[in-house]
Amino acid sequence: MTQGAPGTVGTQDTRLIVIRGNSASGKSSVAAGLREKFGRNLAIVGQDNLRRIVLRERDRPGGVNIGLIDLTARYALDNGFNVVIEGILYADRYGTMLQDLVRAHRGVSRCYYLDVPYTETVLRHETKADAEYLQHVTSGHLRDWYREKDLLSDAMETVIDAASTLDDTIQHILRESGLDRVLPVDR
Repeated sequence: MTQGAPGTVGTQDTRLIVIRGNSASGKSSVAAGLREKFGRNLAIVGQDNLRRIVLRERDRPGGVNIGLIDLTARYALDNGFNVVIEGILYADRYGTMLQDLVRAHRGVSRCYYLDVPYTETVLRHETKADAEYLQHVTSGHLRDWYREKDLLSDAMETVIDAASTLDDTIQHILRESGLDRVLPVDR
């Protein structure tokens, strides 16, 4: 895992946003919404993409994907991209990496935890359009993966509850991170 000293990643102008929560809590939708509202120059570093697609790795303590998420975010920040890291990102497995990254980032960093009750995650899961995924991931899987209030230490996350609409959550993060005041770069 790549670890840098404080103040060694990105620039004072880059934004780092971490969105965590249980399966089907809305993390990917929020990340996509942020990109849609912001435009280009916003890198989405998705845990599922790097862990399941790129590496085809199970989510285990000490997994290689932890370092790859860190490395990818650092690379994007160092090249002037604003970054959204999104995923379940269990605190006991990913917390140290995320805390080190936030400490090392020169610009504004904000972390969010989407706090959605288990019953609501099941309802949201059932609305996913990917029929093959729905066949392979059941409510039993969701129950096994679910961790109530799996917050990072040091109160570094803003908790957003299930009552917040998708648009309200996106607008809140845009405002609080300052992305609503940053001009996108057309790359």
